Amino acid sequence: MSNLDAAYKKWQEHCKNIQDKTAVNFNETPGQKQSRLSRARKDYAFFVSYYFPHFANTPSAKFHIKAANKILTTPNLKAVFKWARGHAKSTHMGVMIPMWLKIQEPRQINVMLLASKSEDAAIRLLGDLQAEFGHNQRYIHDYGVQFNHGSWQDGEFHTQDGCMFMAVGRSQSPRGIKERGKRPDYIVIDDIDDDELVENEKRVRKATDWCIEALGGTMDMWRGRFIVVGNQIAKFCILSSIAERPDVFVTQVNAIDKNGKPSWSEKYTVEEIQKVREFMGERRFQKEYMNNPVSEGAVFKHDWIKWGKMLSLKKYDHMIAYCDPSFKGTTKNDYKAIKVWGKVGTQLHHIKAFVRQASVSSMVKWWYDFHESLPEGVICDYYIEASFYQDILLDEFEAEGKLRSYQLPIRPDNRKKPDKFQRIEAISPLWERGFITYNIDEQNDPDMLRGIEQTLAIEKGSRVADDAPDADEGAIYLIQKRTRIENFKPELGQRSASYSNY
Repeated sequence: MSNLDAAYKKWQEHCKNIQDKTAVNFNETPGQKQSRLSRARKDYAFFVSYYFPHFANTPSAKFHIKAANKILTTPNLKAVFKWARGHAKSTHMGVMIPMWLKIQEPRQINVMLLASKSEDAAIRLLGDLQAEFGHNQRYIHDYGVQFNHGSWQDGEFHTQDGCMFMAVGRSQSPRGIKERGKRPDYIVIDDIDDDELVENEKRVRKATDWCIEALGGTMDMWRGRFIVVGNQIAKFCILSSIAERPDVFVTQVNAIDKNGKPSWSEKYTVEEIQKVREFMGERRFQKEYMNNPVSEGAVFKHDWIKWGKMLSLKKYDHMIAYCDPSFKGTTKNDYKAIKVWGKVGTQLHHIKAFVRQASVSSMVKWWYDFHESLPEGVICDYYIEASFYQDILLDEFEAEGKLRSYQLPIRPDNRKKPDKFQRIEAISPLWERGFITYNIDEQNDPDMLRGIEQTLAIEKGSRVADDAPDADEGAIYLIQKRTRIENFKPELGQRSASYSNY
């Protein structure tokens, strides 16, 4: 079976599923039907839940409803919707919203042009729309037979009322649309970027020009709705280039909102998102789910990560465990980091790590457990950022200490710290010159790997979590400062005669 045949068979199965799930209640009264039609035109959430039960197994999010209303109430719209992966951007922008515009009085859509990174990708998206027009029994029952002629496989189909729907791939010429006597008034550019394209700025600029000149040029002097939707996978990409243009409406939806909650809480839980985050790693998660693309190795290079065997703990000149507890509280949204380092000669060994989105009490327990795991006679200095010292020491640390009948000898780091990025960037030569070694016995430890992921993701202006490398910088600064003090040997002797009168 060819790929085309397989795709068509899958599409037929999808059509049957739509037909089965959209059964009609023929016992309703004309008044009930009219009431539903009136509500469907005004209430997008209701429209989705009633006509798309095969999609809407979870309620629409507020951002879905807000976007639909913005599109409906703005006939001439240039917009970029930066939505995280898995947040139904293609389904809403490419299927549900155009079908909603079509039932308005007067009708709000005549010619839809659907563009994507390739012609095949655009055609598949068009297939989802044709499946609804041809097999959604509730929609057909309420608004009449829809499909007229054409096929998504050929990239174009028409409905009974004269609407036309077309698919086009990136850089493919859409100019033939003008020859049909109608111009697009609803253009959706869906997931136009890809990982290969964004590596070449020249190609990105050329593709952006195509979106604006070739696609936008098919509209009647930009009358209509021009919509770009996707997640931002690079600092410079088609999505970001169009978003930065004047008079463009831009909204951004991340998997996790500014309060640490799922943006689509009706579908996803914090625990589900956290599992994805843990599996993907911070850099990839930021790119795909937080619209925050970070270039791996912008400051620290992957080649600089060196694994090796640690010494017996008694052989280190100094050991330090440095804590960056992030914000106090029980929230699991902020990373908390404890980094354990040892120094021998000029070499710095990263022995153990705690890097988790956990409560303060969990972090405190780990630190006590680490302390109790140290062999007798091994001394490790414990430091915490001064701004957290008093507050945390007086509650969670004190409570754990009472349970264990002793208090950890933690000191505050009272240094007046300069800019965080500058501090972290300043220690990167230690990695580059081979002075840093990670504990090979911790090579598969999630905390150690999470810390490395954050280190590699460090970039100027980035919003990626940086608690682990911040703790590394604190530990390295203090352990090297101690060495400088110990190595300083003042010279004692008689003062020069020239100073004898002072």
